Amino acid sequence: MAGNSEQTPKARALGAELRECRNDAEMTQRALAQHLDVSYVTLSRYESGARTPKPEDVAQILTTLGVRGARYHELVEMARDADQPNWVSGPTGARRELTTLIEFETSAQHITDVCTDVMPGLLQTADYATAVMGGHADADTNARVTMRVGRQNVLHRTDAPTLEVVITEHTLREPLGGHDVLLEQLRHLAKMSELDNVTIRIVPDRSTEWTPAHAGSFVLFEFAKAAPIVHLEHVASSTSVYSARETRAYQEATTTLRRIAMAPHQSVQLISEIADQLERHR
Repeated sequence: MAGNSEQTPKARALGAELRECRNDAEMTQRALAQHLDVSYVTLSRYESGARTPKPEDVAQILTTLGVRGARYHELVEMARDADQPNWVSGPTGARRELTTLIEFETSAQHITDVCTDVMPGLLQTADYATAVMGGHADADTNARVTMRVGRQNVLHRTDAPTLEVVITEHTLREPLGGHDVLLEQLRHLAKMSELDNVTIRIVPDRSTEWTPAHAGSFVLFEFAKAAPIVHLEHVASSTSVYSARETRAYQEATTTLRRIAMAPHQSVQLISEIADQLERHR
């Protein structure tokens, strides 16, 4: 088996999928490597995204793991251009979207989440997440909400990443799910801000100048031993950006937003004030 060393967004997402398939088959890396007659180090690099497997390598791995049908064909297809720096992912389902985000979140050293319309995913309550997903209480939505809320566990690990969120003020006032849901969400933000590795900054309304927040939401993942990745979500797809020139522009945007946003203690105070206002008018 051969491949290129990349750590591109798509290579890392593919690696996470292969790891999930192996875990589902209850097989260790060493056992799978023995079946394939390759080094387990090679498999480890595939699963971390440090090396991009060829489509035929993915096909061999999946066949050995007993993966068939649509998932087999989707993952083999993923390998065809997984070495490309940027990745536009079509409507492949919420599960893969979450698998990709979890891979980025668990391996990141620092996460900057710029939120211009919706509260940050890593800080959402279950009811708020349900509202964001359309408010439908069905089995699929409940599973997605459970996964989203479960992602917050990454913030409590001993090797947890630092999370910096930049939220526009009008996002704090948008009553998605209703005023009670918003109130609970605001209280949760204030509580999470007490963690040493979580910083919240608010971009106040009534700005008379254009800022990077006007361009929309994005998440910047920065890693200890890999290049940064920027993740953008759209209605029916998502984009992960890896090329140095583009990620540098987002890093500069976060620097600008830190400068124009309110200080962390002022931001938390505003969150509490809005929550108090909601509580008085219940």
